[in-house]
Amino acid sequence: MNGSRQKDFVIKANQCMIHLENISFQYPQGELVFQDFNWEVERGEAWAVLGPSGCGKTTLLYLLAGLRFPLSGKILLMDKKITRPRPHTGLILQDYGLLPWATVRQNVELGIQVRDFYGPDGKHAPEENISPENVDFWINRLSLNSIQNQYPQKISGGQRQRTAIARTLALEPDLLLMDEPFSSLDAPTRESLQKLTIELCIEQDLTLIIVTHAIEEAALLGQKILMLNQPPITDTIIIENPNAINSGYRYSDEYLALVRELRNSMDGYEEK
Repeated sequence: MNGSRQKDFVIKANQCMIHLENISFQYPQGELVFQDFNWEVERGEAWAVLGPSGCGKTTLLYLLAGLRFPLSGKILLMDKKITRPRPHTGLILQDYGLLPWATVRQNVELGIQVRDFYGPDGKHAPEENISPENVDFWINRLSLNSIQNQYPQKISGGQRQRTAIARTLALEPDLLLMDEPFSSLDAPTRESLQKLTIELCIEQDLTLIIVTHAIEEAALLGQKILMLNQPPITDTIIIENPNAINSGYRYSDEYLALVRELRNSMDGYEEK
């Protein structure tokens, strides 16, 4: 399932995945959120987007997902302008986005069913044929076997998030967007899913953009951290964190020092 994708990743490892050029955005009757904002993400990088409430973190994610569009400027993914949601972009929301009337297996199958409905047209669904065996693979990989016939309301929050991840990865995305996916979970479950996210990004050669309000989570998951201030956002403030996804980083002095640095930066933002 993953052999051809891994070879492709090796060839294109340094290719620009995301390019934002002078974008401006505001909601109707709202204040300007981004103004002449520029940002680039290389393929295979793991980014965390961090900033105070209301600064535009989720808006940025929706722009990347093709659910919102800039008033000016352009957004390119793999050198193609975003005009609609992109089949190879996976979006995982805080509230999981599961169908309550469908079982875990049926929810995981949903993306492939949508692809079969449209056909592999490259617009609504990936151009490549995706094997139904992907469903079994991800149900097994994310330890959902024992609950695959249960409904979302009967399983835990961590299991619901695993189901959402399985549904997304069954479509073999190359870009994974996550909007505060672990914020409502208890600490042990959150730490387990953070570790799983790191493992999956390495295994599947994913480019990761995770929006979070949790400083510790940003320091743990983002090899690069994009700091957003209060709108309108004009500057690109990036903190390098290359050891983020390494095993044991959570317990290192480097991690603790970065958490302190980020907290000081966030306190400064709140004071403005």
